[in-house]
Amino acid sequence: MSSKDSLTGHFSAFVAYAIFGFNIIVCKDLTSGHLIPPLGIFTLRSLIAGALFWAVSLFMPAERIEKKDYIRIFAASMLGFLTCQLTFLVGIPYITPMDCSILTAMSPIYTMIVAAIVIKEPITFQKAGGVVISFVGIIYLIVSRVTAPGGVTESTPFGIFMIVLNSLSFSMYLGIFKPLIAKYSAVTFMKWIFLFSACVSAPLSFKGLMSVEWGAIPSLQYAELAYLIICATFVTYFLIPVAQKRIRPTLVSMYSYVQPIIAIAVSIIIGMDALTWQKVLAACMVFGGVVIVSYSKSK
Repeated sequence: MSSKDSLTGHFSAFVAYAIFGFNIIVCKDLTSGHLIPPLGIFTLRSLIAGALFWAVSLFMPAERIEKKDYIRIFAASMLGFLTCQLTFLVGIPYITPMDCSILTAMSPIYTMIVAAIVIKEPITFQKAGGVVISFVGIIYLIVSRVTAPGGVTESTPFGIFMIVLNSLSFSMYLGIFKPLIAKYSAVTFMKWIFLFSACVSAPLSFKGLMSVEWGAIPSLQYAELAYLIICATFVTYFLIPVAQKRIRPTLVSMYSYVQPIIAIAVSIIIGMDALTWQKVLAACMVFGGVVIVSYSKSK
C-alpha cells in the first residue's frame, strides 16, 4: 500500500475520532435532560444520516452488492452501529466523562485481540508495546486531570456496563468486518448499514418520538442533535471505512485515544481546565504509541 493511502487512512481515523471526542461532551448534555429517548435519537441518526448517504450514492458509480453479503452487512449494522451507538446513548448520562474516556481507551486492546482471532493479524511485541505505551499515557492523562467543579462526581455500574459494551461492540465490528468493509466503497457500505439500522429501530422508537414535546427543547440541544447526526454520524461513518481500507484495525482503533485529549482541550478553551506538563507528557506517550504500532511489521 502506498504512503499516500496510508496517510489518508491516518488522517481519516484522526478526524473521525476527534469528532467523537467532541461528541462525548455533546451527547452528555443532550441526553442528560432525557427530553428525547435514546432509541429515538438513534433512529433520527439512522434516518437522516442514511438519507444523506443514499443521496450521495446517486452521484457515484453504481455498485452491486452480492446477495450473500446482505446478511453480513445486516450483522455489521446491528453490531457496529445499533448496539454500539445505542449503548453509548443509554450509558452516557450515567457516567462521568473521565470514566467514559478510560473505558473507551480500552478499545484498541479489544480490537487487537479480535483482529488476531478473526483475520489472524499477528500481535507482535512492537505492536503490543505501542498499545501499552499509549494506554498508559491516556490513563496518566486522565488521572492527572483535576475534576472541574459542577461536574458529575460518580459513575453508576449501569453506565460503566453500557460504555464497556459500546467499546467492545465497536472493536468487534472493526476486527470482524474489515474484509467486508474493504470490499465496497464507504458510501455503498454505509447506506445499507444505516438503512438496516433504521428499519430495525424505527418501529420500536415511533411511540417515544411521538410523545416528545419538540417545542420545549432548547435551541442549543437542537444544535447538539444536528452535530450528532451530521458530524458524529454521517461524517465519521464515512471516514472510518476509508481508514479501515488503508490501515490495520488495531491502528484505526488506537485513534480512540484522541477522544479524551479533545475533551480536555475543549475544557481548557472554555476555562474549565489548565494545560500542565503532565498532560503534555501523556499526549506524547499516546501519539508515540500510535507511531510504534504504525511502524510495526507483521510477519
